[in-house]
Amino acid sequence: MKRFLLCLMLLFGLNACKAQTDKQSQIDNDSIHKPAFAGQFYSDDPVILKNQINAFLNNAVPQKVDSALAIIVPHAGYIYSGQIDIDGYNQIKQNKYDLIVILGTNHTTEGLTGISLYPKGGFSTPIGVAEIDNEVAEKLLKADKDVTANLSIFDKEHSVEIQVPFIKYFFPDAKILPLIVAEPDIEMCKKFAKALVSSIENKKVLVVASSDFSHYPSFDNAIKIDNNTLKTIAGLNPDKIVKVMEDQLEESVPQLLTCACGEAPILAAVSFANEVGAKSASIISYSNSGYNPIGTSAKVVGYGAVIISKGNPILLKDVDSLVANNSYILTQSDKESLLKYARETLGQYFESQTVPLPRNMNAMLKIKRGAFVTLNKNKQLRGCIGHMSEDTPLCTNVGAMALQAAFNDTRFSPLTKEELSQIEIEISVLTPFTKVGSAEKITLGRDGVIVKKGNKQAVFLPQVATETGWSKETFLDQLCYKAGLNAGDWKDAELYTFQADVFSEADFH
Repeated sequence: MKRFLLCLMLLFGLNACKAQTDKQSQIDNDSIHKPAFAGQFYSDDPVILKNQINAFLNNAVPQKVDSALAIIVPHAGYIYSGQIDIDGYNQIKQNKYDLIVILGTNHTTEGLTGISLYPKGGFSTPIGVAEIDNEVAEKLLKADKDVTANLSIFDKEHSVEIQVPFIKYFFPDAKILPLIVAEPDIEMCKKFAKALVSSIENKKVLVVASSDFSHYPSFDNAIKIDNNTLKTIAGLNPDKIVKVMEDQLEESVPQLLTCACGEAPILAAVSFANEVGAKSASIISYSNSGYNPIGTSAKVVGYGAVIISKGNPILLKDVDSLVANNSYILTQSDKESLLKYARETLGQYFESQTVPLPRNMNAMLKIKRGAFVTLNKNKQLRGCIGHMSEDTPLCTNVGAMALQAAFNDTRFSPLTKEELSQIEIEISVLTPFTKVGSAEKITLGRDGVIVKKGNKQAVFLPQVATETGWSKETFLDQLCYKAGLNAGDWKDAELYTFQADVFSEADFH
């Protein structure tokens, strides 16, 4: 510490050093929450963390809402939900706040009741300490008996911590008030809202409710459930919010565990906003982990950004849905968009260890199609992996396979950042599969082929026959070898054909 202070004196002069010393001394004497999830949910490297936030800012929904009183944003790992978080924070980053109240939820402590407050000190992040408003904390403890000081509960709870780096980045001078709302008790939340209003006096305050949405339905069901939940929240009626969530859970949707893991923080935020004159709520953006190139469509978590304000709402619309049109033919613009997204996915991952959501594309690229991504370096294969099942939006599938081809093709070492500029990306978008009765129905060069026998199967893309010059029998024998079968096993195996629309970056140079 002495060496640190000496350096400051040399750099900034005695007066600046004294001010810094006084502030540092105050923070040292308080309780500083050390980040428990840095390096897991978000980067513990300050440079990479800032790169993550800036990458999301580059793709953020433009600012549309004024006079924000509260926001609802998710708390998953940044690689999953960070874009939706930044969509929300981007709406308010130009505002000045004295205090930001963070309402988290309880994921880990069984039997927790009431509202837990971290009453003093600050929350440390890789980019600095967010200082707690001790005075407001003391007033709130006196004003609401449901609020109790409970530091230990924050040690294992990520829903509050996830928000602090965003707050420190966008509002470096604002103080925070971290709370965990354990129960979706409407009366408790309304009472808390009144107590909070009485405790903040004339401060300019923002409330951040930290919540993910549906856990863990299928992709299609998540879209329906989350759309209904978000629209209900936008009505700013706590009683209706609880009722709709209960009704959806009673519908016995497969795998649905909850409609919102932060239901209690949402109720508290809505109650506060109503208390201070909210007029509207606007759904800014939505996604779920099935849209993410590192996610899966079988079991997803929903993420949404909502702004509650005194201003007029932006036009509410249904959250994105899938497109069902297996006959759709890709346009040149579609192909260029997919290639660009594949490259952006790799580039953003190298820069920030996050991936972009597929945005600003033709909505038809949400069709469910299989796809392969091939990486070539100096006209030599550098990686190729595909996902053939028609269970994922095409745009997401392309991003996912770009990552897989770069890092998980076991024939090659993982792609490096330095190589990216030397790579040419090729995409093969597959048509639906057709079962054929015999090899006679296969046309080499036109058809990709899947062979399946027992629990063994393998696939060749249509271009394999063209590139190798194999005869049909050799082509099918080699396909059997790839599946772990013997030559000639294709004669009594199941055979499926498909076609591929193949295009590469070279086509657009």
